Amino acid sequence: MLTCIIRYHIDPTKKAQFEQYARNWGQAIPRCGADLVGYYAPCEGSTTLAYGIYNIDSLAQYEQYRSRLAEDPLGKENYKFAQKEKFLLREDRTFLTIASTPHDVKR
Repeated sequence: MLTCIIRYHIDPTKKAQFEQYARNWGQAIPRCGADLVGYYAPCEGSTTLAYGIYNIDSLAQYEQYRSRLAEDPLGKENYKFAQKEKFLLREDRTFLTIASTPHDVKR
């Protein structure tokens, strides 16, 4: 299992647009095959950092998921919304595997 953490740098004056974007992904991501943990908007501290977190079984399944997401009607709409509103200044993806106990599974 892989966990994808997307770190967004957002325009702090467009937090409401990011929150709409997050709600849309809350519907589209699970429908397209990933296990969404959640999207997180700034609250205290930094006003420019936001996160999206989801789990997926493998990089091969990630590629299939991304293809489905690109063809999903709400996914297409959300990509266009982000381009139009320009609230995303930067987006970084990191893929992690769980290493903590008791969560790790001995192989």
